[in-house]
Amino acid sequence: MTSVDRPESVGSPPPFFVYGTLRPGEVNHDLFLRGRVAAEQPATLPDAVLYEGPGYPYAVARPGSAIRGELITPAPGRYAELLVALDLLEEYEGPGRPGNLYDRVVREALLPDGTPVPAWVYLASPLLARDLAASGTEIPGGDWLGR
Repeated sequence: MTSVDRPESVGSPPPFFVYGTLRPGEVNHDLFLRGRVAAEQPATLPDAVLYEGPGYPYAVARPGSAIRGELITPAPGRYAELLVALDLLEEYEGPGRPGNLYDRVVREALLPDGTPVPAWVYLASPLLARDLAASGTEIPGGDWLGR
């Protein structure tokens, strides 16, 4: 992990916005989040759309759309461990790396009351996002659980 990648470089460590297999009841939720999370709460990610992938979704930036998910707050003392585990799961190797499946970026998620919260989110890498926008299958309503 580079210094650019460390949570400290964006101020206080942001929570994670998850929208696919890390959501409650999905295959990776317990595998990656059990024992590492202090809180989970519903949230939306504005200006993004979901596309189907091979067993998991891809989020792609798109003004005017929104996706549903959860805001995950790591348990005290578990932040670094969770960050590394999620980067491995999402095949994120660092900012702008050509091998990235997803890029981890800070975006504002919205709580149900409309409160904005800066959060890490994994978006499809730029080349993949371009291909998805051209020929991918969009998930209606932006909700992986409703597919």
